[in-house]
Amino acid sequence: MDARVVRHEQPSLVLPAAVNPAYFTGISPAGAAMLQRLIHHPHAPRFRNQSGHRLLPNELNQLDGYIRKALIQSIASPYTSLGMVPDFLNKLLKDTQEQVPAFAGALPVEFAEIPTTCRADLSRDFTRYVPQPLPLERLICFSTSGTTGHPLTIPSYPMVAARYQAFHRRALAHFGIVPCAKQGEVAVALVGSQARCFTYASINPLQAEAGLVKLNLNEADWHHPADRSRYLDDLAPELITGDPISLMALADLPLQHQPKAILSTSMQMLDGTRQYLERRFACPVLDIYSMNEAGPIAVFDPMLGGHVLLQPELWVEIVDEAGRLLPLGERGEITLSGGFNPWLPLRRYRTGDYAAMALVGQMPVLMGLSGRPPVRFCTVDGCWINNVDISQALQHFMLQQFSLHQAHDGSLRLQIVGDIDLLALRQQMTHLLGNWPLNIETRPALGEKIIQYTSDFLAETCRV
Repeated sequence: MDARVVRHEQPSLVLPAAVNPAYFTGISPAGAAMLQRLIHHPHAPRFRNQSGHRLLPNELNQLDGYIRKALIQSIASPYTSLGMVPDFLNKLLKDTQEQVPAFAGALPVEFAEIPTTCRADLSRDFTRYVPQPLPLERLICFSTSGTTGHPLTIPSYPMVAARYQAFHRRALAHFGIVPCAKQGEVAVALVGSQARCFTYASINPLQAEAGLVKLNLNEADWHHPADRSRYLDDLAPELITGDPISLMALADLPLQHQPKAILSTSMQMLDGTRQYLERRFACPVLDIYSMNEAGPIAVFDPMLGGHVLLQPELWVEIVDEAGRLLPLGERGEITLSGGFNPWLPLRRYRTGDYAAMALVGQMPVLMGLSGRPPVRFCTVDGCWINNVDISQALQHFMLQQFSLHQAHDGSLRLQIVGDIDLLALRQQMTHLLGNWPLNIETRPALGEKIIQYTSDFLAETCRV
């Protein structure tokens, strides 16, 4: 061989066994090494699932531009627009009228006269709300039980899932926090605390393939209980996310790592919980109001006493029972139009959550938000069960709606809508919570505004 010829070989790319390369298009050797570290760490959990960004190379530039724009855009609001409907909303109305079967027909002259929609509408047939021209080859559909008990399938896409980080970053930026995890570091750890949880290891291609893990703190998912804190301490994730229940479980571990920030999502976080977690981890704890249908909607600002809106192209109204826009300061139902998921465009969508709107300068703030509170139920032998575990245990029953209440004496009242095997349902509830007195009521409907989980049980009588 001519000595002047130099052969430049790329480093070998070795993905961990069972990792689907299609989930990590364009992954580099550094990204593969990160996956190896996350999955084969000596204290790693038993990962139950696989996931990845699934983004195509051309989509990475689009996503980067989307995030940059979302961080600097101002929030459009019916409370600051003086009756003017913004361009993005006019386009939404035109496109949905032409492309979405559920919204076909003439539009009223006034936006406020457009009929509202709700979770029950989507639950009946979500396909009628997907714009017909959109591609479906890479569609991602996931199911959620939600607060109202209407089972719902959410259509999404890899780019849509990746856009969540734009609004998490906007929430962080509101408090002066800028994520900067880089190659070889771990950007985010998402923690759950459930009997069964979707868990995986992944990377973020927009942060030089920094690591990302979704973990379940349940001891059954680990080789040894002590591995939970050892694994997280060694990974040292820049950010940690979870719901209030899982974050409180995390706080019970002998974890030494202090993240840059903690993001709480999915359930309402009480001030006492937030303040405790901030002391425990010595970092800001952000309470983010979010929902599967719309993603991150607002973040709580303790200085303002309310939730600051996050999405520039999400039109947030406070409406009364008739769907009329309420003035500033009046409490009503939070209703959404627009959003960042083209496969599920929202048009005056009632969330089932309640607040009043205030303005701080020109910044819209949700005051007194009443969302979905975390609820735990006590078993007959004195252990706590997360309401998420109950939802998952009842998934295979054909329940159109249900609500569960635990009385102060431990007895249970389960209201259901659906023609199912009541004996099997009773056996499942007994398996979960033990032999508490259980009253199962079959109803034709539970209404649109039920709270799915409630409890009067006295916490001091339940052994953790």
